[in-house]
Amino acid sequence: MDTGAGAGSGNASGGGGGGAFACCYYALLGIRKNASATDIRTAYRRLAMKWHPDRWASDPGAAGEAKRRFQRIQEAYSVLSDKGKKAMYDAGLFDPLDDDDQDFSDFMQEMLGMMDNVKNEKPDTLEDLQKMLEDIVNGDDGSRGVGGRVPPDGARRARVAPYPQHQGRR
Repeated sequence: MDTGAGAGSGNASGGGGGGAFACCYYALLGIRKNASATDIRTAYRRLAMKWHPDRWASDPGAAGEAKRRFQRIQEAYSVLSDKGKKAMYDAGLFDPLDDDDQDFSDFMQEMLGMMDNVKNEKPDTLEDLQKMLEDIVNGDDGSRGVGGRVPPDGARRARVAPYPQHQGRR
């Protein structure tokens, strides 16, 4: 018996400690968390061939177990082979039992993509941050833009006059 098939034969935790699904998919496929896409695909194909229900059709006693394992292997591969789902799974945000989670899944994938884009942006310099703080402290009206830079469209923010207060009661 190969070690990959035995790694996922335990409970849902996959023997990795942590939460209910912390290491389940990785252990199920018999791979490490830092496995490449090629490693994931190779492990999936090996286990899918081994546990495909058609291979166990002649043994009705084992056919049910083979079908259950094959379905779990497919589920693990569908998550780990999808970059967005894998990132959510690794972050502990992916719940394979919640079918109504598609909107949240889409939201989280969009957020992860935005976070990747932010990492690539040039950070503000110390001078920019000091200027922003100075503008805040001095009550700058924002007409110069962020960090004292003038907005490219020349737009200025309008200042609203304070609510008039009466000096005395009538």
